[in-house]
This record gives sequence, structure tokens and C-alpha cells, in this order.
Amino acid sequence: MLEIPFLISAFVTLFVVIDPIGTAPLFLALTQGMSAQHRRAVGLRACFIAALLLTAFALAGEDFLQFIGISMPAFQIAGGLLLFLTALDMLFDRRSERRQNHADEGSGNLADDPSVFPLAMPLIAGPGAMATMVLLINDTGGSWEGVALITGVMLAVIVLVLLAFLAAAPLERILRRTGTMVLTRLFGLLLSALSVQFVLNGASALGILPNALPM
Repeated sequence: MLEIPFLISAFVTLFVVIDPIGTAPLFLALTQGMSAQHRRAVGLRACFIAALLLTAFALAGEDFLQFIGISMPAFQIAGGLLLFLTALDMLFDRRSERRQNHADEGSGNLADDPSVFPLAMPLIAGPGAMATMVLLINDTGGSWEGVALITGVMLAVIVLVLLAFLAAAPLERILRRTGTMVLTRLFGLLLSALSVQFVLNGASALGILPNALPM
């Protein structure tokens, strides 16, 4: 049976890596202009997909990446580059323009749904969270009991992420359109910096660059 201090340590580690408080403003920016119902659906879908991904990584993530010949640093670099493209969209308000085009054409917003990317991956279930799940499972000895308990801890953190997402809507009503636009640009800038950090960490792990600062 795993000790309580270890489970508390695992919870704190996953909480810091996933950062529910830090992802809430990004969720607000990425879902700008959506109705409350649509925003809730996006948040629920993102958390559900992230939970599935992290559970899958807890079970066989490292083996799967090794099987297909992908290292964790390469995964970090790819995620960082894709995240940078999303940050550019936020900085230049291209997402809002696309939503308006979809509305004018009477089509759905499936092509512009941020629930899978970048919310579920890599903002919630990013390379850091996936690597953390693998390390925590290894610390338990890889037993089924350990996998179940660490997965339960991860799900508790995901629930906190969802609660933070749901609290973003009242925040938007307080900020109104101007404040939301300012936050969108600000967090677009922060998201671009986060994406660069992903790339630097991956390059550092590959030995291409000196050790990057930890996230």
C-alpha cells in the first residue's frame, strides 16, 4: 500500500505541472466569443480527453513512444512548435476572424474547436504531465495498485482544472469585451513563451543546447 505522504507529493507534483490556475486564463482566451453552453462543452471535452491521454501514458506511454521511435524530447519540441502557431493566432486575433467566417457561412466550429488542441494537449496533458505520469508510475514499482492510485490522483487534478475552466465564464462577464481582448493578447504572448520553453527543454534534453531552465 502506498503511503499517504507519497500520494500527497504526487498530487502536488501533478498540480504544479498541469497548473489548473494557469490554464484557466488560457481557456478563457481560447474560447473567447463562445456561448456559455459551448464553452462548458469544450471544457468538459478537453478535460475528458486529457484524462484519457494521461491514463494511457500511465499504462504504456513510455513503451509506446519507444516502439514508434519517438523520444520524449522530440515530443516536447513538436508540441512546442504546434503550440507556438496557436499563440500566433491568439496574438493576431485570427481565431475570432475564423469564428466569424464560420458564422457567416452557417457552418459549425469543429475546425476551430480548441478542446483537443491545444487545451487537452499540450496545455493539460502536455509532455511534462505525460513524463510526470511515467515517472510516478515507475516510483510505485509499476504495480496495478500504484497505477490505480496515481491515476486517481491525476483525475483529482483534472477535476480542479475543470472547476477552473467553469470559473472562467464569470471572469469574462466582469472583464467585458475590451478586457477579454487585452487578456487574449497577453496570454497569447505568454503561450508563445511557454511553447518556446517546450522547444528549449526538448533541445536541451537532446544535448543540442545547454540545460534550459525548468518549467
